[in-house]
Amino acid sequence: MSEKDLVNAEMDVTDYTDPQCPFCTDAYKSDVVKPIDVPRVIAKLDEHLGRNDYASAERHLKYWEAEAKQGNDLRGEFSLSEELMGLYRKLGRKEEAVSYAEKAVHYIDLADLKGTVGAATAMLNAATVYKAFGTPERGIPLFEEARRIYEQKLPAEDSRLAGLYNNFALALVDLKRFDEARELYQKALGIMLKTEGGEPEAAITFLNLASLAEAQYGLEKAEKEIEGHLEHAEFLLKKEGLRKDGNYAFVAEKCAPVFGYYGWFGVEAELKAESERIYGENR
Repeated sequence: MSEKDLVNAEMDVTDYTDPQCPFCTDAYKSDVVKPIDVPRVIAKLDEHLGRNDYASAERHLKYWEAEAKQGNDLRGEFSLSEELMGLYRKLGRKEEAVSYAEKAVHYIDLADLKGTVGAATAMLNAATVYKAFGTPERGIPLFEEARRIYEQKLPAEDSRLAGLYNNFALALVDLKRFDEARELYQKALGIMLKTEGGEPEAAITFLNLASLAEAQYGLEKAEKEIEGHLEHAEFLLKKEGLRKDGNYAFVAEKCAPVFGYYGWFGVEAELKAESERIYGENR
C-alpha cells in the first residue's frame, strides 16, 4: 500500500480534499497557487496528537506537505515545515527536525513573511530544535530576533511571549548564562500565572527554575530552592478545575520524570498515570 493510500485509510475523504470542478484547467498552470486550508490541517493534527498517535500525525503532515508543493503554496509549505520540525523534535529524530527547521526559516523570505509574528514563531521553533539537539548557540540569533518581533507586536500578557522566554532561557542555561535565563523564566511566570489555563505551562517553568538552580549552584547548595520550585509546580498541576486535555497529558508526561529525578516518586507516578488515562480516553 502506498503512503497516500495509508493516509486515506486513516482519514475521512473530507479531511484531505475539497470538491473540484472536473473542467477546471487552473491546476495545470505552474503559476497558479492553490492554498491548502492550514487551520483545518492543524485541527486534524491536534486530533492525532491528542491520541498520542505520532505515526498518523506524520502521515497527515507529509500528505499535506505534498499537496502544498503541488499547489505552489509557499505559505502552506512554510506552515507544514513548522509542524514537521516540531513533530520530529518530539520524536527525537534529529536529521529530519533540523532539516525542517532550516526549511521553515528559508521560507520566511520566500513567502514574504519577514518581520511578521508568524516568522518570529518559526524562528523560535527552529531555535528550539537547535537547542534540543545540542547546538543552542546556533539558535541564539533566532531567539533574539523572535523576541524583538514578539515584544514589538504582541500584547505584553500574550502567552506566546511566555513560551519564547521559556525556550530562550533553556538555551541560555546550556550556555551557562544563568542570570539571563532566570530573568526570562521570571518573565514567563509573570505572564502564565495571570493567564487563564496557564497553570501547566507555569509548572514547567518552575521545574525549569529547579534545573537552573542545580546547574548554577549544585544540587546540595540549591536544595531548598529546588524544593520550593517543585512545590509550586505540584500545586499548579493539581489545582482544582484544570482542563485535563491532550495538552495537560503532554505536560504531565513531560514533568513526571523531573519530579522522579529529584526523588518525588509519588508525584511522578500520579502524573504518569493521569497522562496515560487522558491519552487512553482520546484513542
